[in-house]
Amino acid sequence: MKRNEKTLTKVEFMVMSILWDINHAACGRDILERWEEPKPTYTTIATYLKILYEKGFVDFFKKEGEGKTQWYVAKVTRQEYTRMTMESVKRNFFGGSLKSMFSYFIKEEKLTPDDIEELMRMTHDTRDITE
Repeated sequence: MKRNEKTLTKVEFMVMSILWDINHAACGRDILERWEEPKPTYTTIATYLKILYEKGFVDFFKKEGEGKTQWYVAKVTRQEYTRMTMESVKRNFFGGSLKSMFSYFIKEEKLTPDDIEELMRMTHDTRDITE
């Protein structure tokens, strides 16, 4: 993926969210079926799938005997996209400093000392699991 293509527009993210929720190959009609009202046209969904393919977020294939239907699979998981996005936020808004980023969220979200303590416990629990 090119650097400027690592982000998703709001609608692209909606398409990817549906694909991630389906968690297996899906065609445009599957995505349209799960779209909330007001639903876009099928061609709009097809256009966004093409864009996502060009950006490297999805791949597609055709099943034998199913005509022109293209089946799409996510090449990037929701977790991978979240990681890329948060890295970008940390780099672009906080000079790469995780401390600055945390400080910002602690102040902006008006976290209480209990909230901060709970986050610290969660951090330690996560560290124990990965070691």
